[in-house]
Amino acid sequence: MIHLLKYFPVALSILKTQGLKALLKRIAKKLFSPSPTKHIPEICYSVACQHHLLCFQESTDPEISIIIPVYNKSLYTFTCLKSIHENSGSNLYEVIVVDDASSDDTPQMLDNVTGITVIRNADNKGFIRSSNIGVQAAKGRYIVLLNNDTIVTQGWLDALTHTFRRFPDAGLVGAKLIYPDGRLQEAGGVVWQDASAWNYGRYDNPDKPEYSYCRAVDYCSGACLMIRRQDLIDLGPFDEYYAPAYYEDTDLAFRVRKAGKKVYYQPGALVVHFEGVSSGTDVSKGTKQYQVVNHKKFFNRWKDTLKFHRSNGDSPQFEKERSVKKRVLIIDALVLKPDNDSGSLRMFNLLGVFQNLGYKVSFIAANELTYHDVYTRQMQMNGVECFYRPYLESVSDHLKSHGHLYDVVLLSRVNIAEKHIDAARTYCMNAMILFDTVDLHFLREQRQADLNQDKLLLATARMRKQQELTTARKADRTLLVSPVEIELFKQVAPDVPVALLSNIHQNQDTTFGYQERKDILFIGGFEHLPNVDAMEFFINEVFPVLHALKPDIRLLIVGSHLPGNIAAYASSHIVIKGFVPDIKPVFDLVRLSIAPLRYGAGVKGKINTSMTYGVPVVATSVAAEGMKLEHDNDILIADEPEEFARQIIRAYDDEQLWTSLSNSGKANIEKHFSFSVAERQLNEILTDHQLSGEAVDQAVNA
Repeated sequence: MIHLLKYFPVALSILKTQGLKALLKRIAKKLFSPSPTKHIPEICYSVACQHHLLCFQESTDPEISIIIPVYNKSLYTFTCLKSIHENSGSNLYEVIVVDDASSDDTPQMLDNVTGITVIRNADNKGFIRSSNIGVQAAKGRYIVLLNNDTIVTQGWLDALTHTFRRFPDAGLVGAKLIYPDGRLQEAGGVVWQDASAWNYGRYDNPDKPEYSYCRAVDYCSGACLMIRRQDLIDLGPFDEYYAPAYYEDTDLAFRVRKAGKKVYYQPGALVVHFEGVSSGTDVSKGTKQYQVVNHKKFFNRWKDTLKFHRSNGDSPQFEKERSVKKRVLIIDALVLKPDNDSGSLRMFNLLGVFQNLGYKVSFIAANELTYHDVYTRQMQMNGVECFYRPYLESVSDHLKSHGHLYDVVLLSRVNIAEKHIDAARTYCMNAMILFDTVDLHFLREQRQADLNQDKLLLATARMRKQQELTTARKADRTLLVSPVEIELFKQVAPDVPVALLSNIHQNQDTTFGYQERKDILFIGGFEHLPNVDAMEFFINEVFPVLHALKPDIRLLIVGSHLPGNIAAYASSHIVIKGFVPDIKPVFDLVRLSIAPLRYGAGVKGKINTSMTYGVPVVATSVAAEGMKLEHDNDILIADEPEEFARQIIRAYDDEQLWTSLSNSGKANIEKHFSFSVAERQLNEILTDHQLSGEAVDQAVNA
């Protein structure tokens, strides 16, 4: 019910100001009835009709066509339209209502809603034919088929369209449906061998992890479906073989799958569905009786496909995603925030690489075990199953109960890997155990100690080295991000199997050229101490030299968790931006990026990211390490303050050099840090393990 409470305040405020006593009495009776949520549409409609109307913005070239077939139930139709009006964001959409010869006040209500298309059937044609009439009138690239007894929630359209962008093989996408009282109605559908259908998760808590990630399914309820208009033209609309209603949505889903595409359940699109409002729940009479009739029709049409499905009720936890053949569990320290730090971005992209290789991906943020409204939801919308409290007590509990399911377990960062690798070894008996260093912590700490002449920190680095080596020896393979670290590891631990799996990036469009750009940029998360040191070094030692030579140049500083000592440097020539949720506008107009790191390890995401946008980089040799970058060709490298300033001015003032560096940087990304490179590297790592395992099996059986 919490999702629907927002529909009451407007009503009550109108009542107070207008003094509509009769209406107040009517609504109070509804609110204090045993099932107040079922009366929400009537409450909203009654108040709205007394006070104001709905006005949709018309679009001559809509991206999305929302088709709503209706027969009577004007109160529900109005509430559905109101929710669309409030919760569809900036999407360009049209609304097409097909009135199937309603006998109540639906025509009058629709006359008072502006900006929508209303098609009126002269006689009652039923749900399927009315839906198809709406499809014929649609102009959008995408079509949404929506029941009138629904309330859509904020971001629903964004989530549905996101699924098509994220999964190129998506052919049909459905929503998470909940009852008005907040219970789950459907998290995707399962069709059993006998053609009976299950609403997965029915009546359960909709917030549980198993219902909260996007996945391929047998079908989704026709209460809310999105499909490309061209696909619907190619496949044909709802089949009138099932007229007047029932099983038409399941049949469409099976036709989509037969055509080689997938049906996805997208929980990011949350829709309240007043199930049974249109046709009731009694399968022995009215339209509802066709649910039984069409069950037989559907079975006869699809029995050759259904023979590969499990029998009714058998292992629904596997049948809900029967296409899954391989599973990977990622255990990292924190919820991934790819717009905050390079490590999160690399891991976030690595999840996608695993998916591209056919793995179902599960994720645990071991230090928090919490759900993040933005970042956890982002991963779930991308198809990653995330585990969190209160549905997960501990990592070890999950490994104990589910470890046997996984083919791969990846432990990220040494503190996490050290803590959980023994349990992973014990309970994940079928899995390849990967230790992902992210960067060699001991190398970074050792360099920091040398820079600061800090004996205590040097001792810490030595202990860290022992920790990393001990953990690596327990893993099947240790992942390193840099060829430099590969060589170092071979020297200090030649007995440990290692593999390269570096940063993962995708080149972006370069919108503006040299002439439209100005200023220099530093970008980096300031929880990472090398970035704090880099800015203090640059501002105190490099920037005075640069400013003296080129007084009009400005430094922009972008990054999360900005410390006070860096923020205090703000001036007319040092612009402190802090965390920026969308960095594209910054990179579109900045001329150069800098990476003045004095210590560190691994591969520097700030350099990768700058190059993906076509922004040339001036960096120290430590920052450019292990990235196959050549000075004067891909990047400009300098370590001393005066030389660093001179290299900035070179690229800043020379359009030809700037253009050459911009092009070479993008080429470097494509050659060494693209998704295709990472996919090849990861596939080789996993394949080598499978082949070695087969060799062991053969030796044992010989």
